[in-house]
Amino acid sequence: MLALLGTMWTARADEGMWLLPYLQKMNIKQMRAEGCRLTAEDIYSMNNSSLKDAIIVFGGGCTGEIVSDKGLIFTNHHCGYGSIQQLSSVEHDYLKYGFWASSYDEELPVPGLTVRFVRSIEDVTAQIAGNVPSTSGEAERSKIVGENIALVTKELETQNKGMSIQVLPFFGGNQYFAFVMEVFRDVRLVGTPPSSIGNYGGDTDNWMWPRHTGDFSVFRVYADKDNRPAEYSKENRPYEAPRHLEISLDGVRENDFAMVMGFPGSTERYMTSYEIDQTLEVSNPQRIFIRGERQEIMRRHMEASDEVRIKYASKYAGSSNYWKNSIGMSRGLERLNVRAKKQAEEEAFQKWADANTLPEEGYMEALPKIREAIENITPAAASQQYLQEAFLSAVEIIRNAAQDLDKERLEEFFGDYDTALDHEVARRMFRIARENMKPEDLPSVYKDVIDARFGGDTDAYVDWLYETSAYTSLEKALTLTDETRKQDPAYELAKSVIDRGRELSEARREWTTLYNEGHRLYIAGLMRMQPDRAWYPDANFTIRLTYGQVLPYDPADAVTYNYFTTLEGVLAKEDPENPTEFTVEEKLKELYRKKDYGRYADADGRIHTCFLANLDITGGNSGSPVLDGRGRLIGLAFDGNWEAMSGDIAFEPELQRCIAVDIRYVLFIIDKYAGCKHIIDELDIAPVKSRRK
Repeated sequence: MLALLGTMWTARADEGMWLLPYLQKMNIKQMRAEGCRLTAEDIYSMNNSSLKDAIIVFGGGCTGEIVSDKGLIFTNHHCGYGSIQQLSSVEHDYLKYGFWASSYDEELPVPGLTVRFVRSIEDVTAQIAGNVPSTSGEAERSKIVGENIALVTKELETQNKGMSIQVLPFFGGNQYFAFVMEVFRDVRLVGTPPSSIGNYGGDTDNWMWPRHTGDFSVFRVYADKDNRPAEYSKENRPYEAPRHLEISLDGVRENDFAMVMGFPGSTERYMTSYEIDQTLEVSNPQRIFIRGERQEIMRRHMEASDEVRIKYASKYAGSSNYWKNSIGMSRGLERLNVRAKKQAEEEAFQKWADANTLPEEGYMEALPKIREAIENITPAAASQQYLQEAFLSAVEIIRNAAQDLDKERLEEFFGDYDTALDHEVARRMFRIARENMKPEDLPSVYKDVIDARFGGDTDAYVDWLYETSAYTSLEKALTLTDETRKQDPAYELAKSVIDRGRELSEARREWTTLYNEGHRLYIAGLMRMQPDRAWYPDANFTIRLTYGQVLPYDPADAVTYNYFTTLEGVLAKEDPENPTEFTVEEKLKELYRKKDYGRYADADGRIHTCFLANLDITGGNSGSPVLDGRGRLIGLAFDGNWEAMSGDIAFEPELQRCIAVDIRYVLFIIDKYAGCKHIIDELDIAPVKSRRK
């Protein structure tokens, strides 16, 4: 396989989440032909500082970039949303009104927020899979691989004191890489626009184009006196970053080269038609239904109380984002006939395997194994999804009771908890679980308590639960001991749900093993069948690069979308009847009326807000830098487009677009709207080149 990777450089410019160590072999020739002016070494170097060193994992699921030598971070507003919410209160509503620090002393520490730098990347396939016998079954193979990962991880931890080590599979377990990462734990909020800018358009515009969202926030990473990671301390100082991004104010034009480096979360480009059936018929419909029911309850409570709105803003946004994603994914899979395309690929593969491989190699049986596994996994997976979505994710009292007693954790939990909201959600979730799950897969609390003591009345049980449990308030929860918590009905409920989940996991273990074997062999076989094709692994929240061009697109017959939007569009969308999503701040209107744009206007005299490029991104890429051919920052990636929501499974080159906020709009808001010239002065902004309209 490594020999194959060495020859595969003829890649499509718009598709691919490429591994940095292979840019020289696989990508740089085409990248330079498309307009990149950097070398592969400029982007990723094993021994010297490179662009890679300015890219960070922000929090638990986003990307950010270092934009000054003092550790200043740009990321998306929605990536910082949870931190902004955490710091907000009714008295200091930073979500609604924004926040701007005028000095280091005013920057707000965010408990629990981390950023991670990738310090090195190493191919460890030989160490992980090299001693697996060719005759091993999948269970034995998995055991050996797991042991080897533990050994390699321990060895790298010894060699890299204080670093975090990740050893992860690629190409379905056909290849392994180790990532050495440095984790910083003192991260502070520097600035955020109000939600009317940072989340302009809300749910309505989410995943849509045209888009007019100023989706950015500003943080800073701090270090100790030796510039090393440290827990929060007033003695810490801004991190002295060895590499930061230069910023370009030149703007973008159609067909300009663009690239993104970041941490895409998860794709399933090697998914088979059998898995697409499961997605369309089971997992997406269930997720859409369950989350939709909960979100309706959350929305009502949030609209009725500012306190509840602040507490649940991040929870609602997180739930709603993937809910709408699932709706769009199902729509895209059906509209673009992805299943038929996958079936054609599978037929070609099976024909090749039957004619060109030996039975003992396993390729002939790869697809039959996947099909058999999915058929047997799906019923248990459907019930497991209900346990996760309707109970563990939706009913917060369960999640609280399932965790160990800890005063600090309890205080944090109840700081963002509303009992009345959770009570109503629980009533709805318990009903829909009974209506939709197989009776034998329901948690035992249904038979042992709801049926035995409450005559099957789930509402009566839930009312009793919230009247009786100590997990409904901080004061009551703090009275619990390790012994008394086990008699609490919420603890018994949590145990019932978790135990049933374990039973279902055990029931599908055999079939999961079979699937893993088929999946690994299918990917290996595809690469062997087409040795001259450029292959890239599915996203797994490791650093990748994607590149392409700034481009418009045609979403439907007789419809063409331009590749950029402007401040005029922000004002045009203002809707007094929908102030939650489409409010325009008076100061922004005043700047527009006066055309007080400073140096941030385009050559056409307007403020450009967002733009499109055919870059291959997904969740986790949020906050990633969009870079020009010289590696300068031109925008922040924050979304994909509605017409190509099936892109995590099958990339659609004519439709798939990355939506980015123009860096000039970001700086315009920081400078002209917020008046934070000190932040602008900290940045490395390249001289503006004149460009034709």
